[in-house]
Amino acid sequence: MTILIDSHCHLDLVEQTTPSHLIHAAQQAGVHYFLSVAVDLEHFPQLLAISQQHPNVCVSVGIHPNTPCKTEPTVAQLVELAQHPEVVAIGETGLDYYRSHGDLRWQQQRFRTHIRAAREAGKPLIIHCRDAAADTLRILQEENVADIGGVMHCFVEDWAIAQQAMALGLLISFSGIVTFKTAKVLHEVARQVPLEKMLVETDSPYLAPVPYRGKVNQPAYVKHVAQFIAELRGQPFDLIAQMTTKNFLTLFQPTFAVNCSTM
Repeated sequence: MTILIDSHCHLDLVEQTTPSHLIHAAQQAGVHYFLSVAVDLEHFPQLLAISQQHPNVCVSVGIHPNTPCKTEPTVAQLVELAQHPEVVAIGETGLDYYRSHGDLRWQQQRFRTHIRAAREAGKPLIIHCRDAAADTLRILQEENVADIGGVMHCFVEDWAIAQQAMALGLLISFSGIVTFKTAKVLHEVARQVPLEKMLVETDSPYLAPVPYRGKVNQPAYVKHVAQFIAELRGQPFDLIAQMTTKNFLTLFQPTFAVNCSTM
């Protein structure tokens, strides 16, 4: 049985529906497992509850680089929250110079805090990067991310950046953006990334793939991302599904991994 995993979605942020409905719709499309990613700590209990109600959902803990907060998280705070068995990663974290402006040293320090928490907790990182590739890679290298691993989520950079990220031990995750006709540079990256370094995601409710571009995204649509990459590479869809599932389980080691191996 071919299964897919949505390696990055936000089940708690999709409005006008419920996580249960989204999960059911995804299962009908062959997407059986999910990583629902945190963007703040305020709603982390809600995210954790979704995972506890749905054994095929794991979660992360962290604060998005653009999320405002009165008090910056500490390494100890993140490590403590990461002890929940449902938590498989730290993030999403990283740098975003597109939405934030001015002196962004606070954002870089928040990023370093997350990396150090990941090292202490023994959990991989989920990395957000927008208009900040050079600083993102520099900080990851300085903080020895290769010791823990992680994923460059919703990758939109070129092949040179992808190579540098993979050299640090990171996976490359493709979202619905890869299906856009204008994403020519990203198409080349998707053609060249080794299968053992690839993940697929939706980032739902954002960035719906073709043919749903412009609509609210949902985990079921990750199948369209995988299908597009398969066609782009001239490889079987089942191979893309198999390898991205294997890569996900190896990196994040969720509690549902044993169930995946028996399907």
